[in-house]
Amino acid sequence: MNAAGRLAAYAAGLVVVFGGSYAVASAVVPADAVAQWREDAAAARHDPAAHDPAADHPAERTTAASADEPGLAGLSLAADGHVLSPVRAPGTVGQAGTLSFQVLGPAGTPVTDYAIAHEEDLHLVVVRSDGAGFRHVHPALDPATGTWSIPWTWEAAGTHRVFADFTPAGAADGLTLTRTVQVAGDVTPSSPPLSAVSEVDGFTVTATGDLTAGRSGELDLTVTREGEPVTTLEPYLGAYGHLVALREGDLAYLHVHAEGEAPAAGRTAGPTTTFAVQVPTAGRYLLYLDFQVEGRVRTASFVLEAAAAGSTTDAGGAPPTGAPETGAPETHADGSGGAHAH
Repeated sequence: MNAAGRLAAYAAGLVVVFGGSYAVASAVVPADAVAQWREDAAAARHDPAAHDPAADHPAERTTAASADEPGLAGLSLAADGHVLSPVRAPGTVGQAGTLSFQVLGPAGTPVTDYAIAHEEDLHLVVVRSDGAGFRHVHPALDPATGTWSIPWTWEAAGTHRVFADFTPAGAADGLTLTRTVQVAGDVTPSSPPLSAVSEVDGFTVTATGDLTAGRSGELDLTVTREGEPVTTLEPYLGAYGHLVALREGDLAYLHVHAEGEAPAAGRTAGPTTTFAVQVPTAGRYLLYLDFQVEGRVRTASFVLEAAAAGSTTDAGGAPPTGAPETGAPETHADGSGGAHAH
């Protein structure tokens, strides 16, 4: 990508350590617990008598209202005849339990057959209404009941949004359905400032590029550690990075388009991955980048400002000044350019 063609270089003073409110929540659900859960669910696929944990909470039948703005999703619990059932989960902070739900098809019966997208049948994104506590996880499906479930503990009280991102088998397009879940307890609202730089576990991730309402722009996300470019980004969900973007205010879910091809197995790259992003309105957007190094997935979080059409400011709110210096040539998802995203 030609550096002269980018709007870039967010101010270094925008560094934000997201700490508790924007931290990755992997510690809440240990990897071995999730692995065991998924093994148990796989075994249950051969047991038609398996119990349906959502049986006592029948899904609501609701007509979807489609988004008025192109590229947005996740604003409704129903779309294209599919409905996201009520979500069952622990009701208070710190209570260990299970988060579960179903996706009902046009006939009102649970969907049990999905197309694989980004190496998974379904992606579950959970975030509090103020953007705090982001988690991107992959629950297990019980094909006998169509119930998705995963061990779950809430870190913070408040209103949380649950997004189910999936493609029904045979469908031309994917769907993103959403529900809200109330978690009891004292709420401390989070209001993070604009931030184009995120610090996580010793890694610094910098976002540079163009976010302008109504047009597609390229967003580069560059990973460094102790000032050195990280060129050992590992494939995660079929790419070197996975980006989720939500509009502040209504948490509309943006479909971010990837550039480049999926990486070959075992190949590493970096430090920069590139995403094509089109935002429908000016204002703030919450972005979350999942990236994997040394077998561990981290999440970098950003708050970027999309300019109004015709503006000359970049997504960090500063005048464009050029691409960041990383000390090494850029390497993108295919070894020369591109990445993967939702």
